[in-house]
Amino acid sequence: MPLPSLRLPSRRTRLKILHWSIVPFFIWFVFADPEVLRRMGPGWFQLHSINGLIFVTLALIWTIWHLRKGLASRPGPKLPPKARAIHPILHKSLIWGLFFVALTGFGLGLTSAVLMRAGGILPIAPPLDMPQAHAVVSWIHVYQFYALAAIAVAHGAFHTWRHLRLRDNALRIMAPKFLHRFL
Repeated sequence: MPLPSLRLPSRRTRLKILHWSIVPFFIWFVFADPEVLRRMGPGWFQLHSINGLIFVTLALIWTIWHLRKGLASRPGPKLPPKARAIHPILHKSLIWGLFFVALTGFGLGLTSAVLMRAGGILPIAPPLDMPQAHAVVSWIHVYQFYALAAIAVAHGAFHTWRHLRLRDNALRIMAPKFLHRFL
């Protein structure tokens, strides 16, 4: 009797899983302040670190996937010319923004005075003890992330506008099937 073959879900389904898996971590990092978490206790900061490891892993998977396969989405036929131009820029900004946030996180570990471990497990980079560079990289990392958060809000607003104004079901494309009846 032959063994059943295992098939991966379609590319769009895998993209939906990746997209919605990264959202809670993104929200966590918008509101979680590392200094406040340190004062709350080591368990909270450990959770923050684990979330960072998962977030970076998902971001790197998305970046690699984009490099290998390109954008999965295409502008819809109802989009006006300006919106057609914005569509790929918005999506590529999100993907590359995630990558650069991960890269500056590596820079934080590299310029640190102590060995930083993502999730308390994985060494981020060999610490070079460069306090001035660490302060600069830290500033870049934080403001880069909040700029990325603004792009993510613009991304959500863009697709909500498409769904409501153009009535092209843009939200259904990425929403799980069980939510389609509400859209």
